[in-house]
Amino acid sequence: MTTTQEDRTTDDLKALAEQAGRDLEDASALEILQWAADTFGRRFCVTSSMEDAVVAHLASRALPGVDVVFLDTGYHFPETIGTRDAVEAVMDVNVITLTPRQTVAEQDAEYGPKLHDRNPDLCCKLRKVQPLEEGLKGYLAWATGLRRDESPTRANTPVVGWDEKRQKVKISPIAKWTQDDVDAYVAEHGVLTNPLLMDGYTSVGCAPCTRRVLEGEDARAGRWAGRAKTECGLHL
Repeated sequence: MTTTQEDRTTDDLKALAEQAGRDLEDASALEILQWAADTFGRRFCVTSSMEDAVVAHLASRALPGVDVVFLDTGYHFPETIGTRDAVEAVMDVNVITLTPRQTVAEQDAEYGPKLHDRNPDLCCKLRKVQPLEEGLKGYLAWATGLRRDESPTRANTPVVGWDEKRQKVKISPIAKWTQDDVDAYVAEHGVLTNPLLMDGYTSVGCAPCTRRVLEGEDARAGRWAGRAKTECGLHL
């Protein structure tokens, strides 16, 4: 009897993820995404912050029309929203925009203004983590653009792993890439990138919590600068 996606238990998916992480460690990013497309079909999606569209572009080659999930926090730079709109217009993907339960004004009314300054972890939870958990419910696997070279907290990112919090297979096809690899792929394929990357930003998040990086800083130093916080919570 053939096993369908619906027949797979959580234990099955976890074992599948761990085995694939070992088997695909030396595979190319496109091979990893082709495995995901073949294994999960439309129960697989890509998440994108619209810093660039590299993983979305790669995934569209493996699975044309792939769902690309974007979190519109209400705090994005205009350039980020513009990049999302351009990706939707020119790439063979299906962009799905997720929004938080509350608008920024509603959140301000309940928690007070500028929650991102007073309690950035709670702000990220309300505007990123909770909407993504809701938005991923229909999928068995999701892909991210995490890279090992971005920061110490990402140094051990597997190319395929198990997302314990969401009970899903988590795929990071460019985990082994460097910034030079990303730049080369962008140049070769004419991939859309956020204009802010040409203006001193090396990692683009919400406008109130993102600044340009200084010479010698790591790629994510501009996120929550001056705080111990290094991740929004999506990848913890």
